[in-house]
Amino acid sequence: MPSVDLKTTYRELYRAPRDPELVTVPPRPHLMVDGAGDPNTAPAYGEAVTSLYPLAYALRAAVRDATGTAYTVMPLEGLWWADDIERFRDLPRSAWRWTLMISLPDDVAQVDAVEVVARTTAERGLRAAVRLEEFGDGEAAQVLHVGPYTEEAPTVDALHAFVTASGRELAGRHHETYLSDPRKTAPERLRTIIRQPVTPVDVLGP
Repeated sequence: MPSVDLKTTYRELYRAPRDPELVTVPPRPHLMVDGAGDPNTAPAYGEAVTSLYPLAYALRAAVRDATGTAYTVMPLEGLWWADDIERFRDLPRSAWRWTLMISLPDDVAQVDAVEVVARTTAERGLRAAVRLEEFGDGEAAQVLHVGPYTEEAPTVDALHAFVTASGRELAGRHHETYLSDPRKTAPERLRTIIRQPVTPVDVLGP
């Protein structure tokens, strides 16, 4: 049975350097769930995580049965924002809004993914309202952060400075890809790709 590692297929999106770089992220299918609140305390956050993974593995099994190809389930990703984005860093975490997601291979189109999600949700008693949706950052800047999530600020500042120096502007939502499992990895060794969509130069004009 063929096995596909999507982190290798989309290498440039899952192996960011320690220095910021520009990438283009095309739309791809994702499992997504929206929520709000402090990720450390909000019940909705835990429900989202514990719903996404069973669905991701159920879709993997369905694609394997339909196509004969097995693929690795991708890491958790998150979009983060607030209603008052200018004050995002100053707001308590309880005011944060987020979308958690797991990307899927294009082969998911070979199965009735909506039916798989609905059936698995019912069978497993999953609590989060998970949907299938195409998502891509478009043109973006990204960088690898190594260390605790609570110490991302200098990395984010460097990323934003890089965007400004490139003549672009911030656009869209702060995007993180969690390459490490925090249950098994020491905080100082956590690896997170931080991505910021930008306004393309040709959109800004002269």
